[in-house]
Amino acid sequence: MLSFVLSRSFCQVVTEANRRCYPAFGSIFRTFSTSSPKCDEASDDGSVVTYSELKTMLASHNIQLFDVRNPDEYQAGHIPQAVNVPLDNLEESLQLSPELFEQRFEVKAPTKADDNIVFHCKSGSRSIRALGIAHQLGFSKLLNLGLCFININPRSIMVHYC
Repeated sequence: MLSFVLSRSFCQVVTEANRRCYPAFGSIFRTFSTSSPKCDEASDDGSVVTYSELKTMLASHNIQLFDVRNPDEYQAGHIPQAVNVPLDNLEESLQLSPELFEQRFEVKAPTKADDNIVFHCKSGSRSIRALGIAHQLGFSKLLNLGLCFININPRSIMVHYC
């Protein structure tokens, strides 16, 4: 219980500091500073994709799923349809022309008007940073798979292992 209280306090301090530098972080970082929804529950601000929503989006192919983990993590196993854009390369990649983006990643480049852009990593921390980077570049309708990914049974979403 004490670790939860300390963790929550730390997250609130970090949130406030980031809010001053990155206004979008207030709502994005709230995932860590409030009690997070379970994987099948919607979040208050709508920025976190639930497990059910992820399965629906994957089945309908109505998703631009960006895995911001390192290439070696991606190669060890990834969600089908996920495109590996490591966090360290994200800002540069999102600024590429649509043609160069498609050439490099073999998928259509996301646009600032898209409402199906989802970032994910292993635990949620890198995907939250990815949301902040994309938001600073003018992308406003962003989603995060969040912390639920580490609780998802890989067999139920058919994680692709190379």
